[in-house]
Amino acid sequence: METGQASGGGGGGGGDYLSSSSSTPDTIVSRWSFSLSRRYQHLLDKSVPHVLYRWIGCLVAALLYALRVYFVQGFYIVTYGLGIYLLNLLIGFLSPQIDPEIHNQDGPTLPTRGSDEFRPFVRRLPEFKFWYSITKAICIAFVMTFFEAFDVPVFWPILLFYWVLLFFLTMRRQIMHMIKYKYVPFSIGKQRYDGKKAPSTDSTDLPRD
Repeated sequence: METGQASGGGGGGGGDYLSSSSSTPDTIVSRWSFSLSRRYQHLLDKSVPHVLYRWIGCLVAALLYALRVYFVQGFYIVTYGLGIYLLNLLIGFLSPQIDPEIHNQDGPTLPTRGSDEFRPFVRRLPEFKFWYSITKAICIAFVMTFFEAFDVPVFWPILLFYWVLLFFLTMRRQIMHMIKYKYVPFSIGKQRYDGKKAPSTDSTDLPRD
């Protein structure tokens, strides 16, 4: 009888240990972070079709950052780094997914005639990732303006001159790349399939009786 009671007590202690170990602070934090990440991903998925509202929110975030830098009169290094990063994102947004210069292929072209086949432009950086990366970078830069360690004294006109020069050279190279491989990174002017076949103008009338 004593042996049975001892074994029964040991089993109950093991169950209490498992229940207590499953509710440790690390487990609670991991569950909470996983639930929060799922909720955040769900909100991002719901915002995919709302292109206009997403970019309005991005412009609002950029305006808040600009006002913050203007009133603080500092953090020009952070702004310069943000500008370089946004320029890299823009190049990825305007570039095709498969670079014809590397793979020796003809890039997607913009039809010049009504009979040309519609070939959609596949970007290296899709629109949603482009928006998300810009918004995230602006928010991170905005938070960095609250830390004095990032406020490095610098003559900001020099940084502005460097950025404008880099922007001009980068966009010039991108435009020359578009002209060389005959592609336009937009869908304006391209044919779209709407499920209806256009009436043929070359058909002849049937002979009448």
